[in-house]
Amino acid sequence: MAEELTPETPEPETPEAEEAAIKPRKNGLYPGVSDELAENMKSGWADTELHGLEPIPQASETAARRAALSARFPGERLVIPAGNLKTRSNDTEYAFRASTEYTYLTGDQTQDGVLVLEPKAGQDGHDATVYLLPRSNRENGEFWLNGQGELWVGRRHSLTEAEQLLGIPAKDVRELPAALKDATGPVRNVRGHDAGIEAALTDKVTAERDEELRVHLSEARAVKDAFEIGELQKAVDSTVRGFEDVVKILDKAEATSERYIEGTFFLRARVEGNDIGYGSICAAGPHATTLHWVRNDGDVRSGDLLLLDAGVETHTLYTADVTRTLPINGRYSELQRKIYDAVYESQEAGIAAVQPGAKYRDFHDASQRVLAEKLVEWGLLEGPVEKVLELGLQRRWTLHGTGHMLGLDVHDCAAARREAYADGTLEPGMCLTVEPGLYFQADDLTVPEEYRGIGVRIEDDILVTEDGNRNLSAALPRRADEVEAWMAALKQA
Repeated sequence: MAEELTPETPEPETPEAEEAAIKPRKNGLYPGVSDELAENMKSGWADTELHGLEPIPQASETAARRAALSARFPGERLVIPAGNLKTRSNDTEYAFRASTEYTYLTGDQTQDGVLVLEPKAGQDGHDATVYLLPRSNRENGEFWLNGQGELWVGRRHSLTEAEQLLGIPAKDVRELPAALKDATGPVRNVRGHDAGIEAALTDKVTAERDEELRVHLSEARAVKDAFEIGELQKAVDSTVRGFEDVVKILDKAEATSERYIEGTFFLRARVEGNDIGYGSICAAGPHATTLHWVRNDGDVRSGDLLLLDAGVETHTLYTADVTRTLPINGRYSELQRKIYDAVYESQEAGIAAVQPGAKYRDFHDASQRVLAEKLVEWGLLEGPVEKVLELGLQRRWTLHGTGHMLGLDVHDCAAARREAYADGTLEPGMCLTVEPGLYFQADDLTVPEEYRGIGVRIEDDILVTEDGNRNLSAALPRRADEVEAWMAALKQA
């Protein structure tokens, strides 16, 4: 990785050498760069402005989302930042990922971008402006001497290009802090993404009002529009191919570690999408009993199970979230199949409960009931089942909720109010996961020894439709015999 240009001048040894050393430092903006070089770098560059750009595919949807937001907060200035780069170590940064709220309302993913909805003077509604960093300045050397200049990090769109793509007027983001300081009237800001913007708004906002904006935007994402549903299906389809990739290389994973599985899925995510939507869980053997096992550095052994929980994130930042628990050697043992079949039956009950008008909790309750029945049947819990469910005793081995909303975030709508989410009602267009599991920890002395170290989860992405539901990840086999046949076919391909 190249370092930023920081010319060094050796210590002068003579008056003549001292004069020569001073001369290159006459350029005041960037000491150590000669006037001649600075002048040379200003010219000789082709005009690369792009013309006649078509709007991004979701431009009409993002406009509708902004209109709905405008109607919800009439007369108030709304500020929604994309966020800034975050330092990983020293002078390297994490890959940038725009804030969900900003992406949802603009379709843009540019670092340092800010969307501002400003009330129209004497009228209803808002004027939307997206504030962005313009093309790098060739006159002052920023494009080649600044670490975020285009020579270092690549070309960015001009403000005119951004306007064509996003369908929103664009201005220089460097002018925004001063404009916000001078702003009058009520203001709301989505916090936690841009410290500079927050500093400019210190005396104009309140935590309570800002949180109300964040909560509203979280709840607004619950029902997906047609574009979003299409993107989620793309994410799932790529994820299915990623699972197929993994099955084909299990022999190599056995010779190395879970990291081979992680890397294999990541390749599919980067080739077909933007990234993985969350840290892949590639949990072999007893690691499958750790819900968020993302170290992925363990052994992969024939005869064990592999719990693979992974999702591709599309270029538009919508993510899939799918889990399969696979027999590494291609065949479930008798006990593994018994546990797997119980989880499958539980998931079937949960998926059937996903219906428009149903309570959000219904699919969780249906899944948990099946698992409680199995645990009583196996003698691990003492019935009756109703008592087990009342006391939540099954949770020792089921551990987590049976699903969550899905979208731009893997745990989408997380800031929503309880009454709008967990205590709410399912509507057509909502997308959620159904993911029951059973996890018998390796050191759990309350279960027979042969159960210990077995973890099973099955997870699919379910869209609520007008007349029921659609399993977006149905292309990936779920039933135990189908999984075995699918794996055998892939290994022979």
